[in-house]
Amino acid sequence: MSTGSGRLAVTVLTQSADCAVLRVSGELDHASEAWFLSETGVVLADGYRYLVLDVAALTFCDSRGLNCLLALHWILRRREGTLLLACAGRRLSDLLTHTGSDKLFPQHPTVSKALAALPEEARPTWPPVAAH
Repeated sequence: MSTGSGRLAVTVLTQSADCAVLRVSGELDHASEAWFLSETGVVLADGYRYLVLDVAALTFCDSRGLNCLLALHWILRRREGTLLLACAGRRLSDLLTHTGSDKLFPQHPTVSKALAALPEEARPTWPPVAAH
């Protein structure tokens, strides 16, 4: 599944009973925050405790985008889970560091390493198996 708002796209890459891996690409800011929260809310409605965001293609994230990440973090913490970021670029890493949010969001250089930080039974298949 891949959907977009014009400036932002969210793609479900793989999932298991407890975890979903999403690719977020484009710009996460004031113009896209409501759409982003709506799309991720649909995914979270399935009850996942863990969410891995592949943000390699996220080209921009401002304070409104950071608020979106904080909202996901809060929901997952209430479920005794976590939000993990994979492949964060320098700009996003700097934003997280300068705001102190890097302590809330575990960052990993690859999706594989992010998934390895989760309980084995919660991990989806990675890399995803293409449907024929």
